Amino acid sequence: MPTSSAYSSPDRSQVEDFVPDPNRWKALAVCLLGGAMVLLDVSIVNVALRSISLGLHASGDALQWVLSGYSLTFGLLLVPAGRLGDTRGRRRMFLIGLVLFTLTSLLCGAAPNATWLVIARLSQGLAAGLLTPQISALIQQLFRGRERGKAFGLFGAMVGISTALGPLIGGLLIQLFGESDGWRYVFFVNLPIGLVTVPFALRLLPQASDEQRGRRHDLDPVGVLLLGAGVVVLLLPFVQEQQWHGSAKWLLVPLAALLLAGFVAWEARYRRAGRESLVDLALFGRRSFSFGTSMITVYFAGFTALFFVLTLLLQFGLGYSALLAGLTTLPFAVGSGLAAGVSGRVVHRFGRRLVLLGLVLVTLGYLGVIGVVREVPEHLTGWVLIAPLLIGGIGSGMVIAPNQTLTLSEVPVSQGGTAGGLIQVGQRIGSAIGIAAVGSVFYAQLAASHGNYNQALQHGLLIAVLFLVLALVLAAADLLVRDRATGADLAGDGARAVA
Repeated sequence: MPTSSAYSSPDRSQVEDFVPDPNRWKALAVCLLGGAMVLLDVSIVNVALRSISLGLHASGDALQWVLSGYSLTFGLLLVPAGRLGDTRGRRRMFLIGLVLFTLTSLLCGAAPNATWLVIARLSQGLAAGLLTPQISALIQQLFRGRERGKAFGLFGAMVGISTALGPLIGGLLIQLFGESDGWRYVFFVNLPIGLVTVPFALRLLPQASDEQRGRRHDLDPVGVLLLGAGVVVLLLPFVQEQQWHGSAKWLLVPLAALLLAGFVAWEARYRRAGRESLVDLALFGRRSFSFGTSMITVYFAGFTALFFVLTLLLQFGLGYSALLAGLTTLPFAVGSGLAAGVSGRVVHRFGRRLVLLGLVLVTLGYLGVIGVVREVPEHLTGWVLIAPLLIGGIGSGMVIAPNQTLTLSEVPVSQGGTAGGLIQVGQRIGSAIGIAAVGSVFYAQLAASHGNYNQALQHGLLIAVLFLVLALVLAAADLLVRDRATGADLAGDGARAVA
């Protein structure tokens, strides 16, 4: 298989005169620790909702804000924070985000009432949005060539393992500290990680370059406001889908489209005026970036929803404890971690074909989960789920890390934070849309079947499978376009050689 069709190498200017940082692998470990904290909190709270309800007598609306408010504020700062990292120094923004995330975790765990917890949780999401885009940007900065693929492979392993281990760690903490107070330790678990990571980040992460320190940058405040408003208005009806009744909430979607269209028009005008825009729209002219960002957005709509509905089935439908529900998802974490590490080493050889195969495996795994829930007796469900969850996890490890490598392969290092933020925004939007769509079908079927969680999961997870199939179609289209372009280039080279 020709390498040129499998993997888009970085621009030559990114490779020439590059001197590897001797601490780059240690710095990567620091980045992954910070990222693990952030992503753990995406899923760990799922199994703590009952404990929070008991401990704080929280209402359903408050619990929903604890769960979804984090994703809302997380998505708000991703692109502006990535831009700040590109212009003011990624190490500085990583440290600020890390310290704030640790402090807000303390505030969450110490909450005396539900209102306090919701506010602290929203603040925690802002800190997560500040920290996260620096990770992919630092990987872009520290690594080149095949090493970058290996680094993104480890990053993908961290994403899969953190997301899937969240329910297990949350269940274990609640088991240890009790139903009434166990939820507090779901947040307190971040404190030792943050305290250990800060001094290593100070020592090992690279300083801002002389160019970053000496040059004044335009932060494009109007662009920040338009993008932030557009993302929040788009996410709100999805994260509050179950709480805001009626159809009026969906009017926010066209409003969000207008705000985002206004953002694009403003950015184009700002750039033409010779100013530094928040987002260089030329990024989307790079095929690897536009296809990769679109595909991963749709993929996360299907990928994230599994843990949401499966946790509901296991805890409320089958009566599993929080710990047992978390243990059930462990095969997915194991498969994802192992496959991501291996995929990062071979992505330069197989390119999008590796992602395509991963999507097929994830889809088969999800269909297997539906089949198990439909056909297997309830007392054996947890055991038989091991096989499809392992297959789905292996597939996920072959999607997230390789896609990150390929999507950023043609992005200049100077724009790595902004580009990474855009990818993360897509993932957050995809997750919100997927959970809303799958959750809506799940709860509708639950009501229609008078509380049959098995049927509800089957119907809801079929929607997730549709998202996965759509992601597969996008990946196949990308591969087809890339192969045709490569064939045209080869034909042109042959014609010129004959001439």
